[in-house]
Amino acid sequence: MSLAGETALPHPEKATARQYPPDTGSEFTPLLRDVKGQELLDRRTGWYARTIVTNTLSLAAVVTGMALIGDSWWVLALAPVLAVLCARTAFIGHDAGHAQISGNRATNRRIGLIHGNLLLGMSFAWWNDKHNRHHANPNHIDKDPDVAADVLVFTSKQAATRTGFRGWLTRHQAWLFFPLTLLEGLALKLYGFQNLRRQTGRQRLVEGTLLFAHLAGYVTLLLTTMPLTHALVFAAIHQALFGLHLGMAFAPNHKGMDMPDPDGDKWGHLRRQVLTSRNIRGSFLTDWFLGGLNYQIEHHLFPSMPRPHLRLAQPMVKAHCRDLGIPYTESGLIDSYRQVLRHMHEVGEPLRADI
Repeated sequence: MSLAGETALPHPEKATARQYPPDTGSEFTPLLRDVKGQELLDRRTGWYARTIVTNTLSLAAVVTGMALIGDSWWVLALAPVLAVLCARTAFIGHDAGHAQISGNRATNRRIGLIHGNLLLGMSFAWWNDKHNRHHANPNHIDKDPDVAADVLVFTSKQAATRTGFRGWLTRHQAWLFFPLTLLEGLALKLYGFQNLRRQTGRQRLVEGTLLFAHLAGYVTLLLTTMPLTHALVFAAIHQALFGLHLGMAFAPNHKGMDMPDPDGDKWGHLRRQVLTSRNIRGSFLTDWFLGGLNYQIEHHLFPSMPRPHLRLAQPMVKAHCRDLGIPYTESGLIDSYRQVLRHMHEVGEPLRADI
């Protein structure tokens, strides 16, 4: 895959080895104090209530449309709409997992279970555990599950161990990255059901019941509103575009950014979150499309900050990083994808050189 003519990023191994002086808690404390002083960590219950109601009504409208035009192939036009609304649903579950919506833990969990397990068929408990470990140590090769070697790899060291079919995947992973996201919606469901074996007692009962309720409800909805052939094509389009949408929202955030050296100096909270994260420039449309994840730096520094406050906190964070001489990475949406694909391409370079 040729990516020539673009500004080169550090080679993955160099990115992993890059060193920064360790910071102290005092570097983050003034920023935290200023953010609290502006009340940006206060809940936005009304905003989230409107967002949840709007999303619910929109989902109901799509379901109604499916019932009204299900006998026609025109029903497939609703599949992309449903995919976009399911991504909104996932963003609400994401915010609930970070306690952005309510100060009550049980309330956030209920919102997460409804939007994750019941509406999307993905385990809220599984995702929340995995995502919180990512937030604690983003891009840390030994601690962040999002950069563990799996279908894709993120460092040349990981790539060096790949052989056979996995080696072929790694050699071509830049080309395959976005096509593979078409399977993400189904993968999230599978991971949720697999995780039930690790749960015990009441949690397994609640999560399992909601996951099976989603599966039964989804199949019933399709088969009662349209013919079988329509239903199969509708489900394929819906799940593929849902996965692609999530991939487009999460891909730019960390891939290709600095990776802490496991054997080097430990980074404090400020550097650990800022140096490993990338923001996406854009308008309110970008905020909506990416669910606020375009403010990835602010979100990582303040995970419980309500989504509508991230934009307000950005100038304060940028100024603070500038005063401390800490790089603050921000790019356009298309350029962020280019950087991600370039990184994936460079990681697989040693395997291509052996051919």
